[in-house]
Amino acid sequence: MDTDNKLKRRVYFISDRTGITSEGLGESLLNQFENIEFKRRTYPFIDNLEKAKQLLNHMQEEVDADGWERPLIFSSIVDSEIRHLIHAFPAFHIDFYDTFIGSLEKELHVDAKRLIGVTHGLNDIERYDKRMAAVNFALNHDDGVSDKDFQAADVILIGVSRAGKTPTCLYLALQYGIRAANYPLTPDDLESTQIPNMLKPYRQKLFGLTIDAERLHHIRNERRPDSKYANINTCNKEIAIAEELFQRNGIPFMSSTHKSVEELAASILQACHLKRRF
Repeated sequence: MDTDNKLKRRVYFISDRTGITSEGLGESLLNQFENIEFKRRTYPFIDNLEKAKQLLNHMQEEVDADGWERPLIFSSIVDSEIRHLIHAFPAFHIDFYDTFIGSLEKELHVDAKRLIGVTHGLNDIERYDKRMAAVNFALNHDDGVSDKDFQAADVILIGVSRAGKTPTCLYLALQYGIRAANYPLTPDDLESTQIPNMLKPYRQKLFGLTIDAERLHHIRNERRPDSKYANINTCNKEIAIAEELFQRNGIPFMSSTHKSVEELAASILQACHLKRRF
């Protein structure tokens, strides 16, 4: 039995495919409850009764050992037998299919297909190929490696090293099919408040990322402890020069300090008037 006074609850995300849907929607709900400690587990590919029974036995063992209040289950299971089995488990259930499919069927006057894998499966090859092409573009144009095909970029993120450019580019590519390149401002670039020569032909595609100096210091210090690169004074100086460069050249920018990669990507799409490519 747990003796900690803080309220704790187990959370299970269960899916017959990747678990991305149940996990993503569930997390967005749980994030509204900051005073509760959630112990999360994700179980993908629970696509037959045997797997479901084994999982439920394992969950019961964990619940019995903890002695906490009943767990929360967020599930996205198509098969009705598996769903009914999971629903019999003593927990608070949020079933995304039960919650939404029935209402949509009534509204649309059409029965849903109820097929496994239509959300994140490989059903639309053209759509998938566009996503992968965008991801490859981001990887091939990471950290200013090359300006080849910059003219094909939808956006070019610019900022000091470790400001969040690479993960944001990859998220834009994977989730929206956006061809995003990034360019880190080097010490040589920061000696001037001019746009680096490589980027001048693509000025209208530039978008800046900045970051709080303390946060940058923490990130860099994990990568290169006690180095000049991670020194707080270096971080302050580089950020100040980068922001001056953005302002002097009319480059829109935002801080990544308190934004998730999802928020950054959505904000960049809106600011740059970009649209999903698939």
